[in-house]
Amino acid sequence: MELDARQRAMLEEMGIRVWTPIESMSEDALAFAESAPVPVPGPLGSDTRLGSGGPTLPTQTRSVPTPVPAEAKSSVYAEPASRALPADIAAMGWDDLETAVAGCQACGLCKSRKNTVFGVGHRQARWLIVGEAPGENEDLQGEPFVGQAGKLLDNMLKVLGRSRTSDDEAQSVYIANVLKCRPPGNRNPAPEEVLQCEPYLRRQVALLQPRIILAMGRFAVQSLLQHSVPDVATLPLGRLRGQVHRYEGVPVVVSYHPAYLLRTPQDKAKAWEDLCLAQSLM
Repeated sequence: MELDARQRAMLEEMGIRVWTPIESMSEDALAFAESAPVPVPGPLGSDTRLGSGGPTLPTQTRSVPTPVPAEAKSSVYAEPASRALPADIAAMGWDDLETAVAGCQACGLCKSRKNTVFGVGHRQARWLIVGEAPGENEDLQGEPFVGQAGKLLDNMLKVLGRSRTSDDEAQSVYIANVLKCRPPGNRNPAPEEVLQCEPYLRRQVALLQPRIILAMGRFAVQSLLQHSVPDVATLPLGRLRGQVHRYEGVPVVVSYHPAYLLRTPQDKAKAWEDLCLAQSLM
């Protein structure tokens, strides 16, 4: 995957380190780098300069990950036959489904929410991103992934030429959560809450018909893969990365939640690898 200077600068701002292999540099570029004290593409976020006594290029460099093709890394687990949706939800279009979510009182979360968080993005997008549950900002604005975590996600998608606001279905993404209402105090979703909300997400998948699902965060992963990956609730998220799973027949790539990446920036490079894997499936 080739990145231009603008994309590399964006990754640098996000704290994601990307290396340019020496063998990919032209002879003129190498000669210039060795003779002038100017920055050259190195680990982003650093100020590596060559010449004038500066550090030399590393003997081993690391390029932007080129994910193994999906057929070579497919999950060993096959998803069972599709489970039937409740008849009323199965018959809903987008507008009826959004209305149903807005008026849902199937669990106690309806008592404390300010807004339901249905989803956002092009309704024919090829990418579906699934998060866990709305937080305080999402509950106030009625949109998933806002605040600092949302900005990080938007920036990472932008490097790939994708956006939640794009009118082009080939470049847009649709973003939804497993839960449509905020758990009080941002606590973890309860199993019964996930169970009540699951049909809404399944109908969103059926209507969207995405080509790829990016599952972000432990609860999103558990909800999507509970019927296809044995013991998914006990497996570390890191064990599920780097594979292609399935949900309702759609390829699923597992990654970290952006809020986790803000707390653990050293894992941003891993999340970037996950996005590259998802991109390769297209």
